[in-house]
Amino acid sequence: MANYSYVAHDRTGASTQGSIEAPSPQQAQDLLRERGLAVSQLTASPARVGRARGLGGRVKLREIMVFSRQFAAMINAGMNLMKCLDILRGQVRDPRLGRIIGQIQADVQEGQTLSQAMAKYPGAFSDLYVSMIRAAEAGGVLDQVLNRLAAYLEKDMETRTKVISAMVYPSIVLSFSFLMTGILVFFILPKFRVIFSELNVDLPIATKLLLNASSYAVKYFYVPIAAVVGSVIGYKAYARTPSGRLQLDSLKLKVPLFGELLRKLSIARFARTLATLMKSGVRTQVGLEIVASTSGNAVIERTVLAAKDHVMKGDRLSAPLGEGGVFPDMVVQMIAVGEETGHVDEMLLKVADFYETEVDAAIKALTSIIEPLLIVVLGVLVGFVAVSVISPIYDLVGQAGAGKF
Repeated sequence: MANYSYVAHDRTGASTQGSIEAPSPQQAQDLLRERGLAVSQLTASPARVGRARGLGGRVKLREIMVFSRQFAAMINAGMNLMKCLDILRGQVRDPRLGRIIGQIQADVQEGQTLSQAMAKYPGAFSDLYVSMIRAAEAGGVLDQVLNRLAAYLEKDMETRTKVISAMVYPSIVLSFSFLMTGILVFFILPKFRVIFSELNVDLPIATKLLLNASSYAVKYFYVPIAAVVGSVIGYKAYARTPSGRLQLDSLKLKVPLFGELLRKLSIARFARTLATLMKSGVRTQVGLEIVASTSGNAVIERTVLAAKDHVMKGDRLSAPLGEGGVFPDMVVQMIAVGEETGHVDEMLLKVADFYETEVDAAIKALTSIIEPLLIVVLGVLVGFVAVSVISPIYDLVGQAGAGKF
């Protein structure tokens, strides 16, 4: 969210100037036009920041969700805005959020709107949150919008929790296997190498390969570390370029198993976010720009921004969404039906519900595949090591029994 200084004229022709916060210059002009102002000059200026120290960083999603629910209940009960903020500042568990609410309270008391005050803290209140609060202020339905925000955040957090939970078991198993492999390579196998060398045993090929790999790993341990660090740095540097980010994000959507899960997650989030924004009174063009900026994938972002351009020209939303190759025909058709009936937001919510169910099924399927796959891989690794180490020992025992020692 950027800050813009403007010079404009109202309907009477009187000149006025001030500042406004918006995601883009075009949206800043649109917002001023809605206020009845004809913009003659618009320049970007540095956004104002919080006046207290230690207000950077992100606030947990759960804290914002609880804050929204409590805020909505107080507004619905008839409390005034300043009293609500004062109570909420003392109730939140996160000290950083408490300080942010205190700053927002001070800004509102000075004459700023709630959305303008919240926009200064992107680590707590996203563009989506601020835009919905701005729409609520215009429509006088702050309690309803806050409840919608809380419901949206609950769904978002629920989906994230499911994905993270599904990855916990594979992550633990992989971490443990890497740890055991490291101990084996750097501490155990070198000792066996010394023993076999002293006994002058004719080693099987598998054992030679294992011991040589261990020897090279100990001697040139910095090579894989440098390779990993270099790969990560190179990946991040390439991902920062527009073409690199587009290619990498396109590749992510094509990765077997994970790519389809990512696509379904993105579609579910797109549909629920846009539906929530539209229900709260945010214009479709603004909603599409916010959805694009929060998509997290350059391919989806490009498709949504292209759809926004078509909508601004007066075209329908469904047709350009189908051209990007990201959104399935079912999604495009449901949005088209919503456009015919005038209930696009309701259709988007149905799409979100459907794809969230699909995400649940995909996560379960992925988990059921990963677990046995990990067991097989670890079994093969352990079996290879066991056979490689035990075979020479077995030969030694046989030679000792034959009296060769």
